[in-house]
Amino acid sequence: MLELLADPHAWAALVTLTVLEIVLGIDNLVFISVLVQRLEARAARRARQIGLSLALIFRILLLMLLTWIMGLREPLFAVMGHAVSWRDLILIAGGLFLIMKATREIHDEVEAGHDEQGPLKTADAFYWVVMQLIAIDLIFSLDSIITAIGMAQDIEVMVAAVIIAMIVMYGASGPVSSFIRTHPTTKMLALSFLLLIGVALVADGFAFHIPRGYIYFAMAFAAAVEAFNVIASRNRRRRRNAAGRP
Repeated sequence: MLELLADPHAWAALVTLTVLEIVLGIDNLVFISVLVQRLEARAARRARQIGLSLALIFRILLLMLLTWIMGLREPLFAVMGHAVSWRDLILIAGGLFLIMKATREIHDEVEAGHDEQGPLKTADAFYWVVMQLIAIDLIFSLDSIITAIGMAQDIEVMVAAVIIAMIVMYGASGPVSSFIRTHPTTKMLALSFLLLIGVALVADGFAFHIPRGYIYFAMAFAAAVEAFNVIASRNRRRRRNAAGRP
């Protein structure tokens, strides 16, 4: 352990892996922020805490099971010449779940079916949200840890990077969720992100890798455009208020 502290390569791997884990965690953060919108503020905060805590626990547990993780890449059967592993099946199932969830949420937003109901207050709704967070945490954790294994060699560096990334995500989860709640139009953008991520996971499961850099650039560009729209809308509202117009 002391040798790692004095090793510049270990520090470089820690910084690189931490940044990568934060970027990969954006998917999870967006999903959590969108999912808790249906709950009251207090319940939403608890759900975010549970979701991110479980994400951290899953990642550390998976790191402790490196042999099992690598075994998930062993082929189970072949379809049209393509070897299918447990990892592929998990990614496909997770991607389909995200596509289904995002499509349903988009449909509800277009139909405005939930605006009239307001936040859900029942315990069943809270537990259903938590169950969905557990399911998607497992998918994102698997993808994140496989990346970590390829980026670093020391388990201590991997665990440290995951913990730092989770702390950053925890600090960002509240503002992100609050921003989506305050600016409803951004929820549709977040759901579109989830739809895109779901397609990418399914493609990975079928051995068709979509470079994540393209996906994250598209997400960043769309988010920047939406940010300009939010600022422009706020400025127009201020000018109307200053002029005394409704």
